[in-house]
Amino acid sequence: MLVHAILHFIRGFAMGSADIVPGVSGGTIALVLGIYERFIGSVRAGSKALTLLVRGDAAGFRRWMAAVEWAFILPLVAGIGAAFLTLARVIRDLLHDEPELMSAVFLGLVAGSVVVAWRLIRRPAVVHAGLVALVGVVTFLALGLVRGTSEESVGQVAEPALWAFFGAGAIAICAMILPGVSGSFLLVVMGMYGPALAALTEFEILSLLAFGAGAVVGLALFSQVLHLALQRYHDLMMAVLIGLMAGSVRVLWPWPLGVESTEIGAPQGDWITAVGLAVVAFVIVAVVGAYAQRLEAVEEAEGAGPLEPGPAGPDPVAGSAAE
Repeated sequence: MLVHAILHFIRGFAMGSADIVPGVSGGTIALVLGIYERFIGSVRAGSKALTLLVRGDAAGFRRWMAAVEWAFILPLVAGIGAAFLTLARVIRDLLHDEPELMSAVFLGLVAGSVVVAWRLIRRPAVVHAGLVALVGVVTFLALGLVRGTSEESVGQVAEPALWAFFGAGAIAICAMILPGVSGSFLLVVMGMYGPALAALTEFEILSLLAFGAGAVVGLALFSQVLHLALQRYHDLMMAVLIGLMAGSVRVLWPWPLGVESTEIGAPQGDWITAVGLAVVAFVIVAVVGAYAQRLEAVEEAEGAGPLEPGPAGPDPVAGSAAE
């Protein structure tokens, strides 16, 4: 039991380490480690329980809470939290000291995630490529209206209100259930990556509580919607997400024309190192994603079926109705 808990903690730490870096998906890491189905099952069971609690259904809440695999999920979540606490300050300091190199790394990570996510489209077609291009162009142009990379942040909103932390938490947490989509990347797009890191490293309690409350609401509400959308319109949803990632290169470009601009400038300074880091980051994400897809193919070949999100174990509600 203790050995299993330690192993789950280490797996959670790996997922948290991925989630704190823009462009890398904790869901992809879970897939690589072979725990994606169990993780999603417990997340959906827990979110369903919270929904029933809000509705005042105490009996349903207890049934769905019993469906959560607590011996697995608690050490996993502890590992994710430990990764956030130990790595957030390191990432923040690097963003301050080496903004160009860090932007290059993030750019490579996001570019690699685009490749990984495109491979997740089950039946690629011209319409998907067109949707990627459309969303990518719109995102690219829209990001021209926000702040660029500065010495303090990568695409940061200045002094966001508590409601902004709440909304950021609600949206970013959804990326944890999508292999190939990074929650930190969504924070970058929203301009909340820097503020979220600062709140975590400086222990800004109110901001962290608002972010955490948003994450809880996001899991309870959005996870169900995302699951339904991916089940019915999987390839179209993935195409939209890929376009969003591709368009983000504007805010991640290491050499903007001025620290308050998102106009793209020519490479300068130690650009060879920056390009090298971007390439390395791209290769790492692409290799991890390829390994994850091979693992999924093996699971399907062995008869496990595709790794689709679903409640852990039998449906507690259905089971009770049958009785």
